[in-house]
Amino acid sequence: MNRQFLQCRWGFACAALIMGLLIAASSATADISRFVGSFVGSADVQSADGSTRPRDMSVQISETKEGFRVYWKSTTYRKDGTAKEKAYTIDFVPSARPGVFASAMKRNVFGHTAQLDPMKGEPYVWGRIVGETLSVYSMYVTEDGGYEIQQFDRSLASRGLMLEFQSIRDGEIQRTVSTLLKRE
Repeated sequence: MNRQFLQCRWGFACAALIMGLLIAASSATADISRFVGSFVGSADVQSADGSTRPRDMSVQISETKEGFRVYWKSTTYRKDGTAKEKAYTIDFVPSARPGVFASAMKRNVFGHTAQLDPMKGEPYVWGRIVGETLSVYSMYVTEDGGYEIQQFDRSLASRGLMLEFQSIRDGEIQRTVSTLLKRE
């Protein structure tokens, strides 16, 4: 083979490899575009003892340079008329597994994003996209060495996102929520 042919062939192979890597990198976050937006709703939170408590909820999902961000807020209304509000923001970056995302909740000494440490009482958080559902999982190691897992499934619906939430502690369901969050 002549040298010119080999150079052309090698250049084509390199270009194809680079294009393939770019497509793979963009497809890791491309799925999130379907979930991007602001959504609001309310529901009754069902506790393990059968009691319910009204709660307003909102979620904003946005793309970031490296992945995506999920911001959610909930306001729980107590029987005495007072309210308790909680808000969380978590950035996610693609992992080595397709459709699975690592949380980027803190930076290590080198400035790289890192997971929190569940052995220090911090949540271990990850997300995944399967079909029409974006799931976010939070796992906690409790003080006595048990566990709590929270699962937020946000599924695409015609008017927004269907939210299914459950909290499980040591195998027992603690709380559940099911509601439609409407696109704003």
